[in-house]
Amino acid sequence: MTPVACTDSVGAPYEITLELHRDGAPYGSVGERCGHTLARLARGVDEARQGTGAARRWADPDDRFPCDGPDSELFSFRYLTRAGLGGGELRCQLRTIPVWQPGPGEWRLTRRAYVEAWGDTGVGMRAVLTSAELSVFVRQLVDEAEGCLKG
Repeated sequence: MTPVACTDSVGAPYEITLELHRDGAPYGSVGERCGHTLARLARGVDEARQGTGAARRWADPDDRFPCDGPDSELFSFRYLTRAGLGGGELRCQLRTIPVWQPGPGEWRLTRRAYVEAWGDTGVGMRAVLTSAELSVFVRQLVDEAEGCLKG
């Protein structure tokens, strides 16, 4: 995933789009003007991990995300053409997963972020992340985007 600067009519960068790559080949282009959304998400994940708001009800910081709902969408970036959808999709959904704990003999609920990317050929990829892993992933994207906009 590579942030690419969006430029205004005089060539000044003002936002980013994400270029998706798979095995070094272009995979899709998504999220026109998504930098602000990613920066807000990075802050939200960090705050949730600290136990602010509704996230404090989850004992394990890895289960804490900024959305309160059990199965919520954190973001969804698509590439839209004049003819409609095409060119790729990147989205992140929260899922609550019951995991059996054999020692105490009970179910434990965990939350994970499912980050899914779809190319224009319909082939998809998925990563399942804890809130710590999502924080690192989004923070790296934001840092790259800021560098892209400064460069």
